[in-house]
Amino acid sequence: MAVVIKFIYLNTMARHGIFPKPGAERSYLNHILFFVLSVLVVVAISPREGKFRYEYQKGKPWLSPSLIAPWDFAVLKPEAVVGRERDSILKYFTPFFRVDTQAAATGIKEFNDYLDALRQNLGSKGEHIRQPLYSSIKDDLDSVLAKIYDSGIVGASEAGFRTDSSSGYLTVISGKVAEQVPVSSIFTQKSAYQFAGERLTEIKTGYQARYGRSAADLLSGVAFYNYIRPNLFYDKDMSIAARDRILSSVSLNKGLVQKGELIISRGEIVNDSKFLILNSLRSQFERKLGIYDKWLVLLGRIILVSSCYLGLYLFMYHFRLDILSSASKTLFILLLILTFLVITRLMIMLPANTVFLVPFAFIPIIVRTFYDSRLALFVYLIAIMLAGFIVPNSFEFVFISYIVGIIAIFSLTNIYKRSKLFITAFKVFLTYSLVYLGIGIMQEGSIRDMEWINYLWFAGNGVMLLLTYPVVFLFEKTFNFISDATLFELSDTNQPLLRKLAEEAPGSFQHSVQVANLSEAAAREIGANDLLARTGAFYHDIGKMVNPGFFIENQAEGFSPHDKLDPPESSRIITGHVSEGVGMARKFNLPGQVIDFISTHHGTTVAYFFYRKYLDANPHGAERKHDFAYPGPKPFTKETAIVMMADAIEASSRTLSNYSDENISELVERIIYIQEQDGQFQNTPLTFRDISDIKNAFIKRLSNIYHARITYPARDTE
Repeated sequence: MAVVIKFIYLNTMARHGIFPKPGAERSYLNHILFFVLSVLVVVAISPREGKFRYEYQKGKPWLSPSLIAPWDFAVLKPEAVVGRERDSILKYFTPFFRVDTQAAATGIKEFNDYLDALRQNLGSKGEHIRQPLYSSIKDDLDSVLAKIYDSGIVGASEAGFRTDSSSGYLTVISGKVAEQVPVSSIFTQKSAYQFAGERLTEIKTGYQARYGRSAADLLSGVAFYNYIRPNLFYDKDMSIAARDRILSSVSLNKGLVQKGELIISRGEIVNDSKFLILNSLRSQFERKLGIYDKWLVLLGRIILVSSCYLGLYLFMYHFRLDILSSASKTLFILLLILTFLVITRLMIMLPANTVFLVPFAFIPIIVRTFYDSRLALFVYLIAIMLAGFIVPNSFEFVFISYIVGIIAIFSLTNIYKRSKLFITAFKVFLTYSLVYLGIGIMQEGSIRDMEWINYLWFAGNGVMLLLTYPVVFLFEKTFNFISDATLFELSDTNQPLLRKLAEEAPGSFQHSVQVANLSEAAAREIGANDLLARTGAFYHDIGKMVNPGFFIENQAEGFSPHDKLDPPESSRIITGHVSEGVGMARKFNLPGQVIDFISTHHGTTVAYFFYRKYLDANPHGAERKHDFAYPGPKPFTKETAIVMMADAIEASSRTLSNYSDENISELVERIIYIQEQDGQFQNTPLTFRDISDIKNAFIKRLSNIYHARITYPARDTE
């Protein structure tokens, strides 16, 4: 792949007469490094198994040649069937608990010592209980404890395991004897306390009626709390072993296909039984291919993944060279694809089929936000095709994702409108649901057998798309991008910098507003970023706030401070508004893309009025022409070139005495021709068609601004 990229790179450069500049080889190496690393990562996270050579769908005819079994293989049951069988057999599973035989004896002995101490305490107060009565009370209380311990007590940490049995029984192991016991007959510590308390109340009532106060006083002081302790403990190892033994008894196979047996004929409908057999063959085929021919499988995967990335490289090279020439922009797109492929691989490893929870529609939305719909669609197609190597049912996934991506691209035209994002998220959910419903009905022939859990993933997918706003902000800061939402905010005339321009240089502000209107119309006409052009035009002259009175649009009629200055000094002030504006923009943290309009809107042109004035006084001073030139650079994008044209045309249009269509057309043609001859547009991707359309847009807009009005007769006053 690296060799192919290098060949394309050098051949195309030579074909266009472009020779490598210092650093060009390094840029080319960056491209190779980014793309090769992307290929290696995708290959590394892809499944190691091979791919079954045949494509088929349930309910559709088998379009390939008749298929003969290449070896003996078992027909696997569907996962849903195996799951139901396992759930059914687990109803008879009983968790294992072991009895602590010493707990009961220890608890009862400590309780008897406690009763003896309680009796002695009452005797010291003069309340003597005769031995026969005391023995009777002790026996009754001991029997309560004995019953509780005999039934069994589970602690708080073990209580959850007693409900782990669908059969309603536990297997209790005491020594070498195991016995199944109903769950309902076993106490938790809480239920044991309640039972003991109830029995104590009954015993106290009976003894008080027969023996009076002395027995009641003794029983009133009795508390079982400290003498009821767990004596049943969950045996994790034995329970897991028993569960696994039960589950292993469930057969995963439904039958056997022998080598040489006809599996399906050409044109035969893939029904349920054929579908199971084909799935079983595919599973074993891919596993065997990955084991015995893993290096060939790996080579094939490298070729396929490299082909996808080579297609992306070719598209960017021929249609978006501006992106490919920027390391950060190229890295952004490759990282965006890789991020979703890694997430997809992780989701595949989860037990549930949650691949549709991955919001792949996020890719075209983000790319569309910073670039255009065509690039967004192409990058998205590459991403879902690469994901097709990872996910099961790749055709279903790619088809559904393709439709969803198209809907997302054309739904979210203006990300700065918050309602648009919610509507797009809902459309994505609706598209997922409808397309999946169509595929499910076609494959299953029944709505009842569809996997309705996927609709939950579709809903989650739509909700995750609402995270676009914070992620866009993160990408803007990380990769120095600018989104429509940010441009929309910056183009608000209530922004501090624009409000300051309106207050300190009102003429320049009005000029900027007109330039913004002209630039927006022209950019829209040729398919450039009209919002970027409009925003850049608003800020292109902010440097005039430093010396507003030296610019004609801010001067009072009949007075100019330049009358007292020599031409070089006047030129320095006039051309200095570019560097002053750049410094001011950086101070206010304007994005770099907006600052480009400030630095390029005059390019490297000359302040001709003052240069001509200087030559009139110094006929041999042509060598100082550079002192009257703007610092540049020249425009290098369609949008910055448009603002340069609009700036010069709007300023010159104010000098026209007659705003006829002919005069406006001649003005536009003359100014753009001069700029072209001066080489100001040589670094931009503008075509002759673009420049022609821009001229027409300017003429139409200026004609609307300066259209002829009806002259109303003066009204007589009486």
